[in-house]
Amino acid sequence: MVATTEHFDAQIDSLFSFQDNSIILGGAMYQGETRAGKLVRVPLSMLSRHGLISGATGTGKTITIQNIAGLLSDAGVSVLLMDLKGDLSGIAAPGTMNPKIEERHGKIGIGYEPTAYPVEFMSLSGERGFQIRNTVTEFGPVLLSRILDLTDTQESVLSVIFQFCDNEGLLLLDLADFKAALTFIEGDGKEAFEKEYGAVSSATIGVIRRKIAALESEGADKFFGEVSFDVEDLVHVNKDGKGQISIVRLDDMQSKQALFSTFMLSLLAEVYEKFPEEGDLDKPKLAIFFEEAHLLFSNANKSLLNQIISVTRLIRSKGVGLYFITQRPDDIPEDVLSQLGLKVQHALRAFTAKDREAIRKMADNFPPSEFYQIDELITTMGVGEALVSTLNPKGIPTPPVHVMLTAPSSRIGVLEPAEVEEKMKQSLLADKYAKAVDRESAYEMLSAKAEKAAASEEEDEKGEGKRAARQEDKSLASKVSENKLVRDIGRTVAREVARGLLGSLGVKSSRPSSRSRRKTSLVGGILDSLF
Repeated sequence: MVATTEHFDAQIDSLFSFQDNSIILGGAMYQGETRAGKLVRVPLSMLSRHGLISGATGTGKTITIQNIAGLLSDAGVSVLLMDLKGDLSGIAAPGTMNPKIEERHGKIGIGYEPTAYPVEFMSLSGERGFQIRNTVTEFGPVLLSRILDLTDTQESVLSVIFQFCDNEGLLLLDLADFKAALTFIEGDGKEAFEKEYGAVSSATIGVIRRKIAALESEGADKFFGEVSFDVEDLVHVNKDGKGQISIVRLDDMQSKQALFSTFMLSLLAEVYEKFPEEGDLDKPKLAIFFEEAHLLFSNANKSLLNQIISVTRLIRSKGVGLYFITQRPDDIPEDVLSQLGLKVQHALRAFTAKDREAIRKMADNFPPSEFYQIDELITTMGVGEALVSTLNPKGIPTPPVHVMLTAPSSRIGVLEPAEVEEKMKQSLLADKYAKAVDRESAYEMLSAKAEKAAASEEEDEKGEGKRAARQEDKSLASKVSENKLVRDIGRTVAREVARGLLGSLGVKSSRPSSRSRRKTSLVGGILDSLF
């Protein structure tokens, strides 16, 4: 059949005839024109099958994130946004109709209703949102090794340290706990550690210690600790039926990519661990958007990469959809791309032969289309347009459609600091996580143990001193007892004391002679001279 406008319209009607339980991404385009009323929908039931939003800088990826997040919230789905550039805060305020939006929505054939969404602002640094914290133990050795950029050997040592601390009942909550554990392993706990796990190079411990110090200098000491963030707080629907949108503001973490990318992995693992199995739901419980998603996979060793791929494959059964945002699809591993149900491809720029070859390969990853030359279209789309492929309600991929995307109902642009402060006052979670809790853990336990040992040593020293003094007294008494004159004097004193004692009991005695009085006086003088 010849590709005509009528044929195109008929196929759009056939592909997207479902209306209930879906969100509208925009209007279908053919030969550069938007076909009014030919709406491209995505079933809510397929939005836990994950997605990709990609495209060159300036082609509209961020606005697409904001738009889809708002549409999900309208449908009662909670959303988590990793806001790396700080330009998603406007979702908390209603948008404003303007001539460009009016023209866009007129072409699409759909109305525009300004909407503000319920938002919780969070932060890893405690700035521009309430402080998110996580314990060292919850992070675990694999993710901590990734932050510290450890070698495989150093990572294995770190894993053994975690195991040792667990066996010894040393709770690792913050970095102070971890540093105290390292000191213990090098000192008083060395014998017990080596007996169980063998000797560890002091150089390796030194490297780990220095990298922990570097991490602290980046402000990570604020992040590690309690109250640990509960991922179940991400899921909430307000009284108007709108899903909560949680924004982790990362714009002050640009130079700390290892920390925030590893946090994202930690949070993903926590969601997977804590959320119950749900099976296939009518709509997701939670949708997570990872901006600059390539950072999740960069510098990941094979073991970590396999974990990410496994979680991506299995987490949809928990009612969670993952959305990866990056410039080029090939930033994402093939094993992850193969699991995605929604692809929103904004324009890419082909400046070199290598770029053009990469774009041809990307085009081959889309289902075939009789209406578009996909590799050419990818380089010529305008801002706010995208090539979209999704799943129909039966889970079957649709052919790619060139779409003019709807504008977000919320404000495009950032909130002013005063507006953010006002939103923070309305937060349901800020009070819960406002104050850090420093309960007894490895640092306090080992400090108390060291103080007890020091006190015991001091007591031992005092006891040793007393024993030495008693020995000295005994030695002196022994020397005195060996002196004949002293023995004689002693006997005389004893007799005089006995007489006095007998006198006090009513036994008569004769008056001491002058000789006795002189002897007693002599005894006193000798004793005075000796002692």
